[in-house]
Amino acid sequence: MNLRDIALRRLATLTPKYLPFADVATDEMPLSRLLRLSLFQVTVGMALVLLIGTLNRVMIVELSVPATLVAGMLALPLLFAPFRTFIGFKSDTHKSALGWKRAPYIWKGTLYQFGGFAIMPFALLVLSGYGEAIDAPRWIGLSAAALAFLLVGAGVHMVQTVGLALATDLVKDEDHPKVVGLMYVMLLVGMVVSAVIYGALLANYSPGRLIQVIQGTAVVTVALNLTAMWKQEARDRARAREMETASNERFSVAWRSLTGQPGAKPLLVLIGLGTFGFGMADVLLEPYGGQTLGFSVAQTTLLTAIFATGTLIGFAIASRVLATGRAPLHLATVGAAIGVPGFLAIILSSMAVGPTLFVAGTLAVGVGAGLFGHATLTATIRNALTGRIGLSIGAWGAVQATCAGLGVLMAGIVRDVLVGLSGSMGIHAQTPYNVVFGIEVVLLIITVLVALPMIMRRGTGQNAQLKNVPQSNPVEVS
Repeated sequence: MNLRDIALRRLATLTPKYLPFADVATDEMPLSRLLRLSLFQVTVGMALVLLIGTLNRVMIVELSVPATLVAGMLALPLLFAPFRTFIGFKSDTHKSALGWKRAPYIWKGTLYQFGGFAIMPFALLVLSGYGEAIDAPRWIGLSAAALAFLLVGAGVHMVQTVGLALATDLVKDEDHPKVVGLMYVMLLVGMVVSAVIYGALLANYSPGRLIQVIQGTAVVTVALNLTAMWKQEARDRARAREMETASNERFSVAWRSLTGQPGAKPLLVLIGLGTFGFGMADVLLEPYGGQTLGFSVAQTTLLTAIFATGTLIGFAIASRVLATGRAPLHLATVGAAIGVPGFLAIILSSMAVGPTLFVAGTLAVGVGAGLFGHATLTATIRNALTGRIGLSIGAWGAVQATCAGLGVLMAGIVRDVLVGLSGSMGIHAQTPYNVVFGIEVVLLIITVLVALPMIMRRGTGQNAQLKNVPQSNPVEVS
C-alpha cells in the first residue's frame, strides 16, 4: 500500500469523527460529489456576507448613503422570501425534454445573482453621488440599486431552495438529516471565508476596488454554481416521458394538500416563532458587546465566529441524533429551550459576571439556533408529500427567511426607539438591548409551549397506532 492510499484511508476514518454528517456518503454518492454540490451554499454565504456585512458598512461610511435607505435596500431581498414555496413547487413539477427538474432553476437563480452583482457597484456609486455621478438623477441610482438587490435576493432564495431539494433527491430518506447538516456547514464555511477575503480586499477602500470585488463575486458565483451542478442531475429520457404525461397540478391545490396534513400548520407557526426569537439578536450582539462590555472591534468580530461555532455544534448534534430516527420536534424544542438560558446569560453579563458570561450565552444561543433550524427543516422534509419535497423545503425557507428578516427589523426598531428615549428617561446603555433579548426569551418560551402539545399529540397518535396492531403480527417501532 502506497503513501497516498494510506493517507486516503486515514482521512476516511477521521472525517466522520470530525464531520458527523460525512458518513452520508456512499459508493453511489461519494463525499466528493456531495461537497461539490454544496458549493451552491458557499455562494449563498458569499452573497449574505457581502450584502448584510460588507456593503452595509461601505454604503453608510464610505459612500455616505443614509442609513434608512441602506436598511430599505437590505430589506428588499426579503420580498422574495415568501415565493420560495412557489419556487420549490415549480422545481417539483418542471417538465423538461432532458428529464431535469432542479438544474434549470439553480441556473436561473445563478443568472439572477450574476445580473444583480454586475450592476450593483455602479448603481451604488450613482446612488451616493460619488465623483462624476453627482450630476446623475437620484432616481437612476435608487432604481438601479433596488433592482440589483432584488435580483441578488431572488437568486439566493431560488438557488438555496432548489439546491437543498436536489441534495435530498440524491440521498436516501434516512440520510436527509445528515445531508442537510452538511449543506448548512458549507453555508457557514462560505460566510466565514468570504468575510475574511472581503475584509482583506477592501482594507484599502476605493471605488475601483469596490467594483472589482463585487463583480469578482459575480464571476465566482457563476463558476462555483456551475461546478456544483455539473453531472448532479442526470439526463433521463424515461423521467422526461413521465414529465410529459404528468398532471398539471396547480400550486394552490398542492399548497392546500401540504397545509391540510395533520400538524402542518402548527409546524409552520412553530418555525416562525422560533426563527423570530433567535433572529432578533443577529444585528445586536456585536454593538451590545461594544457598548456595554467595552469590546474592541476585533473582539466583537470574534462574536460572529463564536455564534457560528455554536451553530455548527448544534448542526452536528442534530445530524447525529436525527439520523437515529429520533423525532425532530423533540430536538427543535430542546433547541428553543437552550436559547432561553443563553439569552438570560447575555442579559446578566451586563450586570454581573461580564464578558465570560456573555461569550457563554452567545455560544449557547448558537447551539440552540443550530438545533432548532436543523430539526425543523428535517421535520418539514419528513412531512413532505410524495414528489413534493421542493414545495416543503420552500415552505420552510419562506417562513424562516421572512421571520428572520422581520425579527431583525423589529429588533432595530425597538432598540432605536429606546435609545431615543434614553436621554429623557435616564435609561442605561444596555437597557435597549436587554429589552430586545428579553423579548426573545419570551418568544422562545412561547415556542416551547407551542411545541409541547404537538409532541404529545404525535405521541398519542403513535400509541393509538400501536394499540391497533394485531398481537399476532408485532412490529418494531423506532
